[in-house]
Amino acid sequence: MPYPTGLRVHEHLPPGHRPPVVVLVHGALDRASSFARTVRRLDDLAVVTYDRRGYGGSRLDGPPATLADHVDDLLGVVGELDRFGGRVTAVGHSLGGDVVVAAAIARPEGFASVGAFEPPMPWLGFTNPNRPPAAVRRPPEADPAAEAEGFFVRMVGQAAWDRLPERTRRGRRAEGPALVADLAAIRGPEPFDVTTLAVPAVFGRGGAGSQPHHRQTVDWLAAHVPGAEELTVDAAGHGAHLSHPDAFAAFVRAVVALGSRT
Repeated sequence: MPYPTGLRVHEHLPPGHRPPVVVLVHGALDRASSFARTVRRLDDLAVVTYDRRGYGGSRLDGPPATLADHVDDLLGVVGELDRFGGRVTAVGHSLGGDVVVAAAIARPEGFASVGAFEPPMPWLGFTNPNRPPAAVRRPPEADPAAEAEGFFVRMVGQAAWDRLPERTRRGRRAEGPALVADLAAIRGPEPFDVTTLAVPAVFGRGGAGSQPHHRQTVDWLAAHVPGAEELTVDAAGHGAHLSHPDAFAAFVRAVVALGSRT
C-alpha cells in the first residue's frame, strides 16, 4: 500500500472488518511491535501500527524526524486508510500521544476520535522532579547512542538492558538520533495548543505506579481540553501497553466508543 515512503506499516485486518480503523502510535525509543499484546486483544477491530520514522523498520538515512515530520507521517497513514471508509480513531502512547493530538489539531476532519496515554507535555508546567537540571544534562552534541542506552535504563532498568541480546542493544543505540529529536521537540517552545483540540478525546493515565508529572498532565488535559474524558488504569504505570495489555486494549476501545457516539 502507498503509505508514506520508508515507513514500516502493519495492517491487522480481521475478515469482514468494518470502520473504524484504529491506528496505534508508539512513543520514544519504542516501535510498533510493543503493541502486539494489545493488538491481539483487539482482534475484532481493524488495527494499523507502524514504526515511527527513525525507529525499528523505519530507520532511514537523513536527518532525524521532527515532530512535524511525525505528524505528516501519521496524516499520510490516515489518508491511505480512506479506502476503508469512515474516519480513523488514533491512539498514541507517551510521545506518540503528542503526535496523535498534533495531527488531530492539524486535520480534525480525518479523525473520529483520539486517545493519548500519558502524553508528555512539559510546557504545561508538569515535569519530572527527578530529571537532572539543565546544568548537568548531556549537551546537544552528546553521543545519541549513549543517550538511547541511558534512556532505556532509566525507563526499564539496568537489568532489562543487560538481558537484551547485543544485536538488540545495537538496534536501540542506532535509534539514538530519533530519540534525541523526540525529546528536543517537547522540551522547547509549546509545539501546539492542546486546548484547540476539537476531536473527541480520551486521555489515559496509570495509577500509583505512574510518575506524578504524568498523572498531573492527564488531569490537566481532562480539565482544560473541551469535552475530553479521562481514564485511569489503576494497576499500571507508564508502560501500560506492555504490562497491562487487557487494560490498554480497554482504553483503546473506550476511544473507539467515544468516536462512534459523535
